[in-house]
Amino acid sequence: MEIAIISGKGGTGKSSITAAFAALGRQVVLADCDVDAANLYLLFNPAHEEEQIYISGQKAVIDYAVCTSCGICIDYCRFDAITEKEGRVEILETSCDGCHLCARVCPEKAIAMVNSDQSRMVAGSFRFGKMVYGRLAPGEENSGKLVNMVREKASAMAAALTSPGQPPLILLDGPPGIGCPVISTITGVDHVVIVTEPSLSGLHDLQRAVAVALKMERKVSVIINKWDLHPALSNEIAAWCRHAGVAMAGQIPFSEVVVEAMVHQKSIPEWAPDHEVSTQLRSIFKWLISSCLLEMK
Repeated sequence: MEIAIISGKGGTGKSSITAAFAALGRQVVLADCDVDAANLYLLFNPAHEEEQIYISGQKAVIDYAVCTSCGICIDYCRFDAITEKEGRVEILETSCDGCHLCARVCPEKAIAMVNSDQSRMVAGSFRFGKMVYGRLAPGEENSGKLVNMVREKASAMAAALTSPGQPPLILLDGPPGIGCPVISTITGVDHVVIVTEPSLSGLHDLQRAVAVALKMERKVSVIINKWDLHPALSNEIAAWCRHAGVAMAGQIPFSEVVVEAMVHQKSIPEWAPDHEVSTQLRSIFKWLISSCLLEMK
């Protein structure tokens, strides 16, 4: 069973809710697919048991011992990544697309393609099961492919945890937005939970995220976080969900206990098990698991 938790925008509390579900689920596989800004490892401090290099692409590098600064590569580069400065040919790493053309046309074979290999996928045990996350290095690309790598590892870890008659639970903490990493996160999952907040931008981005999930024929439900900061707008969001045929998984009130739990490196149910927020999270999680099991029959 795979459940992806995403949000149309950042700052909705998506990761805190995912962490709470991990604590409530026990023996889960938690995959942080927000590879551009992974942060759940800070909360759960998983054991660093496995690490894999992720090659996001290649960049062109000049061997100046061979380069004659003839400028042919400058003429051929379609990305304006190669310039001449004080008689010396230079490649702007941030503009290089890794297309290999400059290396092919260089008469002196002075340009080589080197791997962009600073990104990593890390996996290990944590207090509620297994965890895997990706960390895309600054300037490196193809985050959607790294998400796929994280998901493949999560599936393998879940298979090892499977017990007779009990399907493994994989929780995917997705990135915000509707781009390639989000699509990679929700492809093929059993259920997509979209976390929103009562603001105009929250509603607008929720609508976009729902449209993407439904286009991909995924089952969708919505959580309104911090609903009591603007009850009227929360009601408007709930009404829009009903009109769109999207289930409301629940509403969570605003509380400082969320920040307190984060500061103490705890999920909300761990830090304040009897708090109203924890009660709501347990109710939502129970409904979510029941819904997924019905959908899988």
